[in-house]
This record gives sequence, structure tokens and C-alpha cells, in this order.
Amino acid sequence: MNGIGVIKTLGNGFVIERFAIAQVLPPIHRIMTKRFFIKIVTDPDVDMRKCIVGVACAAQAISDGYDVDVFFAANGVKMIHAEYVNGINKQGNLPDGMIFNMLNVITEGASKIYCSTGSQAANGVTKENADEWLLEGYSDWMTWSGPPGVIELSAGSDVQLVY
Repeated sequence: MNGIGVIKTLGNGFVIERFAIAQVLPPIHRIMTKRFFIKIVTDPDVDMRKCIVGVACAAQAISDGYDVDVFFAANGVKMIHAEYVNGINKQGNLPDGMIFNMLNVITEGASKIYCSTGSQAANGVTKENADEWLLEGYSDWMTWSGPPGVIELSAGSDVQLVY
């Protein structure tokens, strides 16, 4: 034994090996560095719960230390419309401020946040009027995109979740 471990071959051909903690940590580290791609596409007017679950999962993955990329597309783009999010908060289905807290975790902690330019346009939001519609500070954390962004983020991920 050299202080790190010992390998013994048993009569039945099995090998016993003692591991130092440093030998076990690299696999744990690889697990925690998985990259998540979370796409929120559901219309919250149709299934609000699904959209909130998507936001909650993105916030949780970030809080747990994973690398997270988020793409808002289709009518899921409403989830970053300031007035819409205020309405969710006022409905009282969640504790007061919870939706804002989860979105704040995402906007401050996600590696990349993309939003469909075409989907926003279909909801009346353009680059020119986005200041009137989107959550405060969006220009600091959001990238306008489309299918190329979806492909980029999904190709670079280990885990994909679609809500």
C-alpha cells in the first residue's frame, strides 16, 4: 500500500481496490457539470402550471450548480413579459414574489438565455419596443435568436427539458 490504495486479486478473480477521496471526486464533479438546455414553449394561457414548472426547474438546476441554458420560444416568450409576470404574481397561485425570485435566479445565473425573435414578434414585441414589454435588464442577459440558437444550445447540452 502506498497511501493511496491497494489492489488485491481474490481467488475468484474479483479485484478489491481502496480508493482515496481524490479518486472518487472527479466522477462526482463530472456529474455536477452537466449542461442543461431548458426550452419554455408552452403558452401560459393554455398551461400556466407547465410554464411555471419549467421556470422552477431552470432556477433549481442553476441553484444546484449546473450549467443551464434557457430558450423562450413560441408563446412561452410571455414568461419574460414584465406585465404578464406581474399578472402571474397578482393571481395569488404562488407565494408573493416567488415567480420574480425564480426568474431572477435564471436571469442572473443561467449561462445563456435566448429568446425567439419571431415568437416575440408574433406577440407584438420587437427589438424596437422590447423596453416597453420585457423584464427589466433583458438586454444584459437575453440574446435574440431563432432556430440557430435552439440548435446551438441543444447540441451543446447533456440534458434537455422542454416545457
